[in-house]
Amino acid sequence: MRYLFLLFFPIFLYANLTYDTNANRELSLLDSFDIEPTFLYDPIMNKMKDKTIKRHKHFFHTMNEAYLFIPAIKNILSKYNIPQEFLYLAMAESNFQTKAYSNKRAVGLWQFMPKTAKLYHLRIDRYVDERRDLIKSTEAAAEYLTALHKRFGKWYLAAIAYNCGGGALSRGIRKAGTDKLSVLLNEKKKYIPRESRNYIRKIVALALIGSDEHFLMHSEYEYLLNRANAYSIATVRLAPGASLNRLSHLIHIPLKELRKLNRQLNYDFVPPYPKGYHVYVPYIKLAEFRQKYRDIAIRNIYKIHIVRNGENLGLIGKEYGVSYKIIKDFNHLHSNMLHIREKLIIPIARRSRKFNTRRYYYIVRRGDSLLSIAKAHHISLRNLRARNNIKGSFIKIGDKLKLYD
Repeated sequence: MRYLFLLFFPIFLYANLTYDTNANRELSLLDSFDIEPTFLYDPIMNKMKDKTIKRHKHFFHTMNEAYLFIPAIKNILSKYNIPQEFLYLAMAESNFQTKAYSNKRAVGLWQFMPKTAKLYHLRIDRYVDERRDLIKSTEAAAEYLTALHKRFGKWYLAAIAYNCGGGALSRGIRKAGTDKLSVLLNEKKKYIPRESRNYIRKIVALALIGSDEHFLMHSEYEYLLNRANAYSIATVRLAPGASLNRLSHLIHIPLKELRKLNRQLNYDFVPPYPKGYHVYVPYIKLAEFRQKYRDIAIRNIYKIHIVRNGENLGLIGKEYGVSYKIIKDFNHLHSNMLHIREKLIIPIARRSRKFNTRRYYYIVRRGDSLLSIAKAHHISLRNLRARNNIKGSFIKIGDKLKLYD
């Protein structure tokens, strides 16, 4: 018996230490939300937790999909002195999907309604919806949560108010005569909406699972413990109307991945705002971007249309599958008047059926040579000649050269 005890004692000791470590972590997590320890025994919250553990593949798939921008979210929360566990509020809201959309018109990672989005300076126009911008929307959410915390004094109240609104929570607290969580969650009294009662439970359940190292270590997703800290994104400025497709070629990143990081863009080009626009790339691509990216005139990337007799902006827009307003913006037109033989830049939208957005051309300008064009666009002289059936080096001003397929 003594030998058996000596043999199994380290295992018992390790199990006990693991239990103590997890218990302390759970208590610390509740404390970060200003929630009392007894909440660990909330039956509804534990049912949610158990259900999520049973469907753990969905949980880990969601975390895995968001690995690139989780560090950025954590950094912003830290900047505003918001507990890191509020990361799981975004998970509860949208499953970390920047393109998430609700039937109440809430959009993005943090599910902002249009009115609240504009209140926190998120831009919504025909080119962008910054509710889907993972950095700007997180900044806005952090400001909003900070204001709610200042108003209600406790983080769990800020989370509940984020869901049901400050007015509904204030009315619930007045009816309950207290802001104590166990009272507000009373299923019979219904001081706050059912969705909000389950909302705070869901956030805590997700946070408890996400912080359970013992659980992660015994799953096939152990690598997630360190992966989220090893990756991040960088912000870069692109010229007005710059093409995402060109950027994907320059820094060798799939267009699909670039779109995923930049869901705020309604098209595969940045808005033609005078000062350009900021987009996101993986941090490991930042050095390559700085080395290779150069602003070039948008007329050298997109389709050039020469106005014919009887045409107007509406007809031209329909021909290319592009809104006439976008054509107007890209060409800095102050009216809808057009002149015959006038040249218009047509940015071909991703959804266009008639044109392949993966094909780009360059219009030869004075002083250009095949070699200078090839170097400027980081393609070989041999490929440039082959794509355009050029045997020698002769080109003339106005020639249209195919750059990419």
